[in-house]
Amino acid sequence: MTLAQTVPFTPSVSTLCETLSVTRNQVIRLLSLLERASLIRQLHAEGKNLKSMGKPDKILFDNPNLMSALTSNIDIRTARESFFAAMMAVMHTISYPKEGDLLVDSKYTFEVEGRNKGIGRVRDLPNSYVVADEIETGFGNKVPLWLFGMMY
Repeated sequence: MTLAQTVPFTPSVSTLCETLSVTRNQVIRLLSLLERASLIRQLHAEGKNLKSMGKPDKILFDNPNLMSALTSNIDIRTARESFFAAMMAVMHTISYPKEGDLLVDSKYTFEVEGRNKGIGRVRDLPNSYVVADEIETGFGNKVPLWLFGMMY
């Protein structure tokens, strides 16, 4: 429930230790077990070993529907990013980029937003796209979020 109310976020292991009243190693182990159970997705910065047992740079839920079961206060941005990551992770590698929201296959940078978001934050990056919710068709580097549901 603690994660459902705070993801996506750059986790503070010390804050999680205090909240859960456990040690740092236990928090890292718990996060690993939650990922193995397909409840969360730990994202590591590009270039980091994705299988390392270290602190993740970002945590998303593996399935946005799980967030609904745990809390009624769901952040729409969190749901969008979790959905996009879940659809892409079926056949691609996802990591946390220096700029943008998600990096796919160490090549494509995606910014996941609502309908009014432009290409702003990722404009100058090669292979960058805005994945927009609440639009039916895309244009240029702006792609509708619902299309990624077809990748599953």
